[in-house]
Amino acid sequence: MTAIEDHPLRYPMANELHARPFPTLNAPCTATYLAIKQPVDAANRDRSQDMAHLVDLLDRYGAPHPQPGATHYFGKIGRHTLKWEQHTEFVTYTAFEDGLSDRPFDPSEFDVFPQDWLQKAPGTRMTSALIRVAERTSDDDIKKKLEDWFVPESLAVSRILDDCAVAAGDFRIDPAGHMRFAVFVDGNTGERRIGRIVQRLCEIETYKSISMLGLSRVRSMSGRMAELETSLTGLIANLTGNEKNADDTLQELLAISAELESLSARSSFRFGATGAYQALVSQRIEVLREDRFNGRQTFGEFMMRRFDPAMRTVASAQERLNAMTGRATRAGDLLRTRVDVERSAQNQTLLESMDKRADLQLRLQRTVEGLSVVAISYYALNLVLYVAEPFGKEIGLGKTWLGAIATPLVILGVWFAVRRIRKAVE
Repeated sequence: MTAIEDHPLRYPMANELHARPFPTLNAPCTATYLAIKQPVDAANRDRSQDMAHLVDLLDRYGAPHPQPGATHYFGKIGRHTLKWEQHTEFVTYTAFEDGLSDRPFDPSEFDVFPQDWLQKAPGTRMTSALIRVAERTSDDDIKKKLEDWFVPESLAVSRILDDCAVAAGDFRIDPAGHMRFAVFVDGNTGERRIGRIVQRLCEIETYKSISMLGLSRVRSMSGRMAELETSLTGLIANLTGNEKNADDTLQELLAISAELESLSARSSFRFGATGAYQALVSQRIEVLREDRFNGRQTFGEFMMRRFDPAMRTVASAQERLNAMTGRATRAGDLLRTRVDVERSAQNQTLLESMDKRADLQLRLQRTVEGLSVVAISYYALNLVLYVAEPFGKEIGLGKTWLGAIATPLVILGVWFAVRRIRKAVE
Protein backbone atom coordinates (compact mmCIF):
# COMPACT_ATOMS: atom_id res chain seq x y z
CA MET A 1 0.00 0.00 0.00
CA THR A 2 1.30 3.45 -0.89
CA ALA A 3 1.36 6.05 1.87
CA ILE A 4 -0.84 8.62 0.11
CA GLU A 5 -4.20 9.97 1.11
CA ASP A 6 -7.11 9.10 -1.20
CA HIS A 7 -9.53 11.70 -2.47
CA PRO A 8 -12.70 11.40 -0.35
CA LEU A 9 -14.76 10.61 -3.46
CA ARG A 10 -12.36 8.10 -5.02
CA TYR A 11 -14.06 4.94 -3.79
CA PRO A 12 -17.67 6.20 -4.13
CA MET A 13 -17.02 7.25 -7.73
CA ALA A 14 -15.28 3.97 -8.58
CA ASN A 15 -18.08 1.95 -6.97
CA GLU A 16 -20.69 3.97 -8.88
CA LEU A 17 -19.51 2.31 -12.10
CA HIS A 18 -20.46 -1.08 -10.65
CA ALA A 19 -23.51 -0.01 -8.66
CA ARG A 20 -26.18 -1.26 -11.06
CA PRO A 21 -25.18 -4.74 -12.24
CA PHE A 22 -27.21 -6.57 -14.85
CA PRO A 23 -29.49 -9.32 -13.54
CA THR A 24 -28.53 -12.94 -14.16
CA LEU A 25 -31.41 -14.87 -15.71
CA ASN A 26 -32.02 -18.37 -16.98
CA ALA A 27 -34.53 -19.25 -19.68
CA PRO A 28 -37.41 -19.71 -19.38
CA CYS A 29 -38.33 -16.78 -17.14
CA THR A 30 -40.59 -13.75 -16.93
CA ALA A 31 -39.75 -10.13 -16.19
CA THR A 32 -42.36 -7.66 -14.96
CA TYR A 33 -41.31 -4.06 -15.35
CA LEU A 34 -42.68 -0.77 -13.97
CA ALA A 35 -41.41 2.82 -14.30
CA ILE A 36 -42.93 5.54 -12.08
CA LYS A 37 -42.50 9.27 -12.64
CA GLN A 38 -44.01 12.33 -11.03
CA PRO A 39 -45.98 14.31 -13.63
CA VAL A 40 -44.44 17.71 -12.77
CA ASP A 41 -40.89 18.71 -11.80
CA ALA A 42 -39.81 15.09 -11.33
CA ALA A 43 -36.12 15.96 -11.24
CA ASN A 44 -36.67 18.00 -8.05
CA ARG A 45 -39.01 15.56 -6.32
CA ASP A 46 -38.70 14.41 -2.72
CA ARG A 47 -36.71 11.22 -3.24
CA SER A 48 -37.42 9.98 0.25
CA GLN A 49 -40.92 9.17 -1.02
CA ASP A 50 -39.38 6.79 -3.57
CA MET A 51 -37.51 5.00 -0.80
CA ALA A 52 -40.59 4.88 1.42
CA HIS A 53 -42.60 3.32 -1.40
CA LEU A 54 -39.92 0.68 -1.96
CA VAL A 55 -39.74 -0.12 1.76
CA ASP A 56 -43.51 -0.53 1.82
CA LEU A 57 -43.26 -3.16 -0.95
CA LEU A 58 -40.39 -4.95 0.80
CA ASP A 59 -42.31 -5.05 4.08
CA ARG A 60 -45.21 -6.77 2.38
CA TYR A 61 -42.86 -9.61 1.45
CA GLY A 62 -40.79 -9.51 4.62
CA ALA A 63 -37.67 -8.60 2.64
CA PRO A 64 -34.67 -6.70 4.07
CA HIS A 65 -34.43 -2.94 3.56
CA PRO A 66 -31.80 -1.16 1.44
CA GLN A 67 -29.11 1.05 2.98
CA PRO A 68 -30.18 4.65 3.75
CA GLY A 69 -29.69 6.88 0.75
CA ALA A 70 -29.36 3.94 -1.65
CA THR A 71 -30.26 4.52 -5.31
CA HIS A 72 -30.58 0.85 -6.24
CA TYR A 73 -31.67 -2.42 -4.65
CA PHE A 74 -31.52 -6.09 -5.59
CA GLY A 75 -33.10 -8.83 -3.52
CA LYS A 76 -35.73 -11.54 -3.17
CA ILE A 77 -39.42 -10.79 -2.61
CA GLY A 78 -41.32 -14.03 -2.32
CA ARG A 79 -40.75 -16.15 -5.40
CA HIS A 80 -39.57 -13.13 -7.36
CA THR A 81 -36.27 -11.27 -7.48
CA LEU A 82 -36.68 -7.50 -7.37
CA LYS A 83 -34.39 -4.95 -9.03
CA TRP A 84 -35.09 -1.32 -8.04
CA GLU A 85 -33.33 1.72 -9.47
CA GLN A 86 -33.73 5.43 -8.77
CA HIS A 87 -33.01 7.76 -11.69
CA THR A 88 -33.05 11.51 -12.23
CA GLU A 89 -36.73 11.70 -13.17
CA PHE A 90 -38.14 8.26 -12.40
CA VAL A 91 -37.78 5.02 -10.48
CA THR A 92 -38.00 1.53 -11.95
CA TYR A 93 -39.08 -1.80 -10.50
CA THR A 94 -38.28 -5.07 -12.28
CA ALA A 95 -39.46 -8.38 -10.86
CA PHE A 96 -37.98 -11.61 -12.27
CA GLU A 97 -39.60 -15.03 -11.93
CA ASP A 98 -38.42 -18.40 -13.16
CA GLY A 99 -40.68 -20.21 -15.59
CA LEU A 100 -43.46 -19.07 -17.89
CA SER A 101 -47.20 -18.79 -17.44
CA ASP A 102 -49.45 -20.98 -19.53
CA ARG A 103 -51.07 -17.90 -20.99
CA PRO A 104 -48.52 -15.66 -22.73
CA PHE A 105 -48.34 -12.22 -21.17
CA ASP A 106 -50.90 -13.06 -18.52
CA PRO A 107 -51.95 -9.82 -16.75
CA SER A 108 -51.81 -11.71 -13.43
CA GLU A 109 -48.00 -11.64 -13.73
CA PHE A 110 -48.20 -7.99 -12.71
CA ASP A 111 -49.81 -8.97 -9.39
CA VAL A 112 -46.32 -9.05 -7.90
CA PHE A 113 -47.04 -5.36 -7.38
CA PRO A 114 -50.19 -5.19 -5.17
CA GLN A 115 -52.99 -2.93 -6.32
CA ASP A 116 -53.21 -0.91 -3.12
CA TRP A 117 -49.41 -0.44 -3.20
CA LEU A 118 -49.63 0.83 -6.79
CA GLN A 119 -52.31 3.34 -5.75
CA LYS A 120 -49.90 4.81 -3.16
CA ALA A 121 -47.13 5.34 -5.70
CA PRO A 122 -45.43 8.79 -5.44
CA GLY A 123 -46.07 9.48 -9.10
CA THR A 124 -47.76 7.99 -12.13
CA ARG A 125 -46.93 5.06 -14.37
CA MET A 126 -44.62 6.13 -17.16
CA THR A 127 -44.55 2.66 -18.65
CA SER A 128 -44.90 -0.97 -17.69
CA ALA A 129 -43.98 -4.11 -19.57
CA LEU A 130 -44.20 -7.90 -19.49
CA ILE A 131 -41.15 -9.62 -20.93
CA ARG A 132 -41.35 -13.30 -21.78
CA VAL A 133 -37.99 -15.09 -22.08
CA ALA A 134 -38.29 -18.54 -23.67
CA GLU A 135 -35.93 -21.08 -25.14
CA ARG A 136 -35.40 -20.65 -28.82
CA THR A 137 -37.18 -22.97 -31.24
CA SER A 138 -37.42 -23.01 -35.03
CA ASP A 139 -37.88 -19.79 -36.95
CA ASP A 140 -41.28 -20.95 -38.19
CA ASP A 141 -42.46 -21.60 -34.64
CA ILE A 142 -41.20 -18.19 -33.49
CA LYS A 143 -42.88 -16.53 -36.47
CA LYS A 144 -46.22 -18.16 -35.62
CA LYS A 145 -46.01 -17.05 -31.99
CA LEU A 146 -45.16 -13.51 -32.93
CA GLU A 147 -48.14 -13.34 -35.28
CA ASP A 148 -50.39 -14.48 -32.42
CA TRP A 149 -48.92 -12.18 -29.75
CA PHE A 150 -48.21 -8.89 -31.53
CA VAL A 151 -49.71 -6.41 -33.99
CA PRO A 152 -48.01 -7.21 -37.33
CA GLU A 153 -47.99 -3.58 -38.52
CA SER A 154 -45.91 -2.43 -35.55
CA LEU A 155 -43.91 -5.58 -34.87
CA ALA A 156 -40.16 -5.13 -34.60
CA VAL A 157 -38.10 -8.30 -34.40
CA SER A 158 -34.44 -9.06 -34.94
CA ARG A 159 -31.64 -11.49 -34.27
CA ILE A 160 -29.42 -9.90 -31.67
CA LEU A 161 -25.94 -10.34 -30.19
CA ASP A 162 -24.51 -12.46 -33.00
CA ASP A 163 -27.72 -14.46 -33.38
CA CYS A 164 -27.69 -15.80 -29.84
CA ALA A 165 -31.29 -14.65 -29.36
CA VAL A 166 -34.35 -13.26 -31.12
CA ALA A 167 -36.07 -10.23 -29.53
CA ALA A 168 -39.48 -8.91 -30.53
CA GLY A 169 -42.01 -6.27 -29.50
CA ASP A 170 -44.66 -4.04 -31.07
CA PHE A 171 -44.45 -1.06 -28.66
CA ARG A 172 -48.21 -1.12 -28.21
CA ILE A 173 -50.09 -1.04 -24.91
CA ASP A 174 -52.13 -4.22 -24.47
CA PRO A 175 -55.64 -4.32 -22.92
CA ALA A 176 -54.11 -4.78 -19.46
CA GLY A 177 -52.07 -1.58 -19.85
CA HIS A 178 -48.63 -3.12 -20.47
CA MET A 179 -46.07 -3.28 -23.24
CA ARG A 180 -45.08 -6.73 -24.44
CA PHE A 181 -41.66 -8.08 -25.37
CA ALA A 182 -40.60 -11.61 -26.23
CA VAL A 183 -37.06 -12.99 -26.16
CA PHE A 184 -36.10 -16.39 -27.55
CA VAL A 185 -32.59 -17.43 -26.48
CA ASP A 186 -30.33 -20.26 -27.54
CA GLY A 187 -29.70 -22.97 -24.99
CA ASN A 188 -26.02 -22.08 -24.65
CA THR A 189 -26.65 -18.38 -23.99
CA GLY A 190 -25.17 -17.30 -20.65
CA GLU A 191 -27.34 -16.09 -17.79
CA ARG A 192 -25.57 -12.72 -17.71
CA ARG A 193 -26.17 -12.17 -21.41
CA ILE A 194 -29.86 -12.97 -20.96
CA GLY A 195 -29.96 -10.45 -18.14
CA ARG A 196 -28.35 -7.80 -20.33
CA ILE A 197 -30.87 -8.42 -23.12
CA VAL A 198 -33.82 -7.99 -20.76
CA GLN A 199 -32.26 -4.90 -19.19
CA ARG A 200 -31.66 -3.33 -22.60
CA LEU A 201 -35.27 -3.89 -23.64
CA CYS A 202 -36.49 -2.26 -20.43
CA GLU A 203 -34.20 0.71 -20.97
CA ILE A 204 -35.24 1.12 -24.61
CA GLU A 205 -38.90 1.19 -23.63
CA THR A 206 -38.37 3.58 -20.70
CA TYR A 207 -36.14 6.07 -22.47
CA LYS A 208 -38.37 5.98 -25.54
CA SER A 209 -41.46 6.75 -23.43
CA ILE A 210 -39.86 9.62 -21.52
CA SER A 211 -38.38 11.05 -24.72
CA MET A 212 -41.89 11.39 -26.10
CA LEU A 213 -42.67 13.87 -23.31
CA GLY A 214 -40.64 16.34 -25.34
CA LEU A 215 -43.04 15.93 -28.27
CA SER A 216 -45.99 16.51 -25.96
CA ARG A 217 -44.37 19.69 -24.68
CA VAL A 218 -43.79 20.91 -28.24
CA ARG A 219 -47.41 20.29 -29.18
CA SER A 220 -48.67 22.18 -26.14
CA MET A 221 -46.58 25.26 -26.91
CA SER A 222 -46.58 25.24 -30.72
CA GLY A 223 -49.78 27.29 -31.01
CA ARG A 224 -48.47 30.07 -28.80
CA MET A 225 -45.10 29.97 -30.54
CA ALA A 226 -46.85 30.50 -33.88
CA GLU A 227 -48.74 33.52 -32.49
CA LEU A 228 -45.56 35.03 -31.06
CA GLU A 229 -43.69 34.44 -34.32
CA THR A 230 -46.42 36.23 -36.29
CA SER A 231 -46.38 39.18 -33.89
CA LEU A 232 -42.60 39.29 -33.92
CA THR A 233 -42.45 39.21 -37.72
CA GLY A 234 -44.94 42.07 -37.91
CA LEU A 235 -42.99 44.19 -35.45
CA ILE A 236 -39.72 43.57 -37.28
CA ALA A 237 -41.34 44.44 -40.61
CA ASN A 238 -42.48 47.79 -39.16
CA LEU A 239 -39.06 48.73 -37.86
CA THR A 240 -38.27 50.64 -41.06
CA GLY A 241 -41.59 52.48 -41.11
CA ASN A 242 -42.99 55.29 -39.02
CA GLU A 243 -46.53 53.98 -38.62
CA LYS A 244 -46.13 53.36 -34.89
CA ASN A 245 -44.31 55.16 -32.15
CA ALA A 246 -40.93 53.58 -31.52
CA ASP A 247 -41.44 53.55 -27.74
CA ASP A 248 -44.75 51.68 -28.09
CA THR A 249 -43.17 49.21 -30.49
CA LEU A 250 -40.30 48.67 -28.07
CA GLN A 251 -42.71 47.87 -25.24
CA GLU A 252 -44.53 45.30 -27.40
CA LEU A 253 -41.22 43.78 -28.43
CA LEU A 254 -40.07 43.56 -24.82
CA ALA A 255 -43.30 41.76 -23.90
CA ILE A 256 -42.74 39.23 -26.70
CA SER A 257 -39.11 38.76 -25.67
CA ALA A 258 -40.11 38.17 -22.06
CA GLU A 259 -42.65 35.51 -23.06
CA LEU A 260 -40.14 33.81 -25.35
CA GLU A 261 -37.60 33.73 -22.52
CA SER A 262 -40.27 32.27 -20.24
CA LEU A 263 -41.10 29.54 -22.77
CA SER A 264 -37.41 28.79 -23.19
CA ALA A 265 -36.82 28.58 -19.44
CA ARG A 266 -39.80 26.27 -18.88
CA SER A 267 -38.87 23.94 -21.72
CA SER A 268 -35.06 23.94 -21.56
CA PHE A 269 -34.84 21.00 -19.15
CA ARG A 270 -37.36 18.91 -21.09
CA PHE A 271 -35.66 19.59 -24.41
CA GLY A 272 -32.26 18.76 -22.96
CA ALA A 273 -33.57 15.58 -21.32
CA THR A 274 -35.28 14.53 -24.55
CA GLY A 275 -32.01 14.78 -26.44
CA ALA A 276 -30.20 12.76 -23.78
CA TYR A 277 -32.88 10.04 -23.69
CA GLN A 278 -32.94 9.85 -27.49
CA ALA A 279 -29.20 9.23 -27.49
CA LEU A 280 -29.65 6.47 -24.90
CA VAL A 281 -32.33 4.78 -27.00
CA SER A 282 -30.03 4.78 -30.01
CA GLN A 283 -27.10 3.46 -27.96
CA ARG A 284 -29.13 0.67 -26.37
CA ILE A 285 -30.38 -0.48 -29.76
CA GLU A 286 -26.91 -0.27 -31.25
CA VAL A 287 -25.37 -2.55 -28.62
CA LEU A 288 -27.96 -5.24 -29.47
CA ARG A 289 -26.14 -5.71 -32.81
CA GLU A 290 -29.30 -6.44 -34.77
CA ASP A 291 -29.73 -8.64 -37.83
CA ARG A 292 -32.96 -8.98 -39.77
CA PHE A 293 -35.29 -11.86 -38.83
CA ASN A 294 -37.58 -13.32 -41.48
CA GLY A 295 -37.73 -10.03 -43.39
CA ARG A 296 -39.29 -8.09 -40.50
CA GLN A 297 -38.27 -4.59 -39.47
CA THR A 298 -35.65 -4.34 -36.74
CA PHE A 299 -35.87 -2.22 -33.60
CA GLY A 300 -33.58 0.32 -35.25
CA GLU A 301 -35.83 0.56 -38.31
CA PHE A 302 -38.92 0.91 -36.14
CA MET A 303 -37.34 3.81 -34.27
CA MET A 304 -36.17 5.37 -37.53
CA ARG A 305 -39.71 5.36 -38.91
CA ARG A 306 -41.73 6.12 -35.76
CA PHE A 307 -39.47 7.55 -33.07
CA ASP A 308 -36.87 9.63 -34.93
CA PRO A 309 -39.43 11.93 -36.64
CA ALA A 310 -40.84 12.82 -33.22
CA MET A 311 -37.36 13.60 -31.93
CA ARG A 312 -36.61 15.71 -34.99
CA THR A 313 -39.80 17.64 -34.31
CA VAL A 314 -38.61 18.36 -30.78
CA ALA A 315 -35.18 19.43 -32.02
CA SER A 316 -36.78 21.63 -34.68
CA ALA A 317 -39.03 23.29 -32.10
CA GLN A 318 -36.04 23.94 -29.85
CA GLU A 319 -34.10 25.51 -32.72
CA ARG A 320 -37.16 27.55 -33.70
CA LEU A 321 -37.59 28.85 -30.15
CA ASN A 322 -33.90 29.73 -29.91
CA ALA A 323 -34.05 31.47 -33.30
CA MET A 324 -37.12 33.48 -32.28
CA THR A 325 -35.44 34.49 -29.04
CA GLY A 326 -32.36 35.59 -30.98
CA ARG A 327 -34.47 37.53 -33.49
CA ALA A 328 -36.35 39.26 -30.71
CA THR A 329 -33.07 40.19 -29.03
CA ARG A 330 -31.59 41.59 -32.23
CA ALA A 331 -34.80 43.45 -33.07
CA GLY A 332 -34.82 44.90 -29.57
CA ASP A 333 -31.25 46.12 -30.02
CA LEU A 334 -32.13 47.74 -33.35
CA LEU A 335 -35.26 49.31 -31.94
CA ARG A 336 -33.42 50.64 -28.91
CA THR A 337 -30.85 52.12 -31.28
CA ARG A 338 -33.65 53.77 -33.25
CA VAL A 339 -35.19 55.14 -30.07
CA ASP A 340 -31.79 56.46 -28.95
CA VAL A 341 -31.26 58.16 -32.33
CA GLU A 342 -34.73 59.72 -32.21
CA ARG A 343 -34.15 60.90 -28.67
CA SER A 344 -30.77 62.32 -29.67
CA ALA A 345 -32.46 64.25 -32.46
CA GLN A 346 -35.09 65.47 -30.02
CA ASN A 347 -32.38 66.50 -27.60
CA GLN A 348 -30.55 68.35 -30.38
CA THR A 349 -33.72 70.20 -31.30
CA LEU A 350 -34.29 70.98 -27.66
CA LEU A 351 -30.76 72.33 -27.29
CA GLU A 352 -31.20 74.51 -30.37
CA SER A 353 -34.44 75.81 -28.93
CA MET A 354 -32.71 76.49 -25.62
CA ASP A 355 -29.95 78.38 -27.46
CA LYS A 356 -32.55 80.54 -29.16
CA ARG A 357 -34.27 81.19 -25.85
CA ALA A 358 -30.95 82.05 -24.24
CA ASP A 359 -30.20 84.47 -27.07
CA LEU A 360 -33.62 86.05 -26.68
CA GLN A 361 -33.11 86.28 -22.95
CA LEU A 362 -29.75 87.98 -23.52
CA ARG A 363 -31.31 90.49 -25.87
CA LEU A 364 -34.14 91.09 -23.46
CA GLN A 365 -31.66 91.45 -20.66
CA ARG A 366 -29.69 94.08 -22.58
CA THR A 367 -32.87 95.91 -23.41
CA VAL A 368 -33.92 95.87 -19.80
CA GLU A 369 -30.41 96.90 -18.84
CA GLY A 370 -30.65 100.00 -21.10
CA LEU A 371 -34.04 100.85 -19.67
CA SER A 372 -32.63 100.34 -16.21
CA VAL A 373 -29.85 102.83 -16.90
CA VAL A 374 -32.44 105.43 -17.97
CA ALA A 375 -34.67 104.82 -14.98
CA ILE A 376 -31.87 104.82 -12.46
CA SER A 377 -30.32 107.87 -14.09
CA TYR A 378 -33.65 109.73 -13.83
CA TYR A 379 -33.93 109.16 -10.09
CA ALA A 380 -30.20 109.72 -9.53
CA LEU A 381 -30.40 113.04 -11.45
CA ASN A 382 -33.21 114.26 -9.22
CA LEU A 383 -31.14 113.47 -6.15
CA VAL A 384 -28.13 115.31 -7.64
CA LEU A 385 -30.26 118.39 -8.41
CA TYR A 386 -31.65 118.47 -4.86
CA VAL A 387 -28.10 118.41 -3.55
CA ALA A 388 -26.54 120.80 -6.14
CA GLU A 389 -29.34 123.41 -6.36
CA PRO A 390 -28.18 125.52 -3.35
CA PHE A 391 -24.64 125.61 -4.67
CA GLY A 392 -25.91 126.58 -8.16
CA LYS A 393 -27.70 129.66 -6.77
CA GLU A 394 -24.49 130.88 -5.17
CA ILE A 395 -22.60 130.71 -8.50
CA GLY A 396 -25.53 132.00 -10.54
CA LEU A 397 -26.65 128.76 -12.21
CA GLY A 398 -30.31 127.84 -12.33
CA LYS A 399 -31.85 124.41 -12.00
CA THR A 400 -32.05 123.99 -15.76
CA TRP A 401 -28.36 124.61 -16.29
CA LEU A 402 -27.49 122.33 -13.39
CA GLY A 403 -29.65 119.54 -14.98
CA ALA A 404 -28.01 120.04 -18.35
CA ILE A 405 -24.57 119.75 -16.83
CA ALA A 406 -25.35 116.82 -14.46
CA THR A 407 -27.44 114.68 -16.81
CA PRO A 408 -24.59 113.32 -19.04
CA LEU A 409 -22.42 112.77 -16.01
CA VAL A 410 -25.14 110.88 -14.10
CA ILE A 411 -26.09 108.74 -17.10
CA LEU A 412 -22.46 107.89 -17.79
CA GLY A 413 -21.85 107.03 -14.15
CA VAL A 414 -24.94 104.79 -13.89
CA TRP A 415 -24.09 103.04 -17.16
CA PHE A 416 -20.54 102.42 -15.99
CA ALA A 417 -21.74 101.07 -12.60
CA VAL A 418 -24.32 98.73 -14.20
CA ARG A 419 -21.72 97.42 -16.63
CA ARG A 420 -19.27 96.66 -13.84
CA ILE A 421 -21.97 94.83 -11.89
CA ARG A 422 -22.90 92.69 -14.96
CA LYS A 423 -19.25 91.80 -15.60
CA ALA A 424 -18.79 90.86 -11.96
CA VAL A 425 -21.83 88.56 -12.15
CA GLU A 426 -20.71 86.97 -15.40
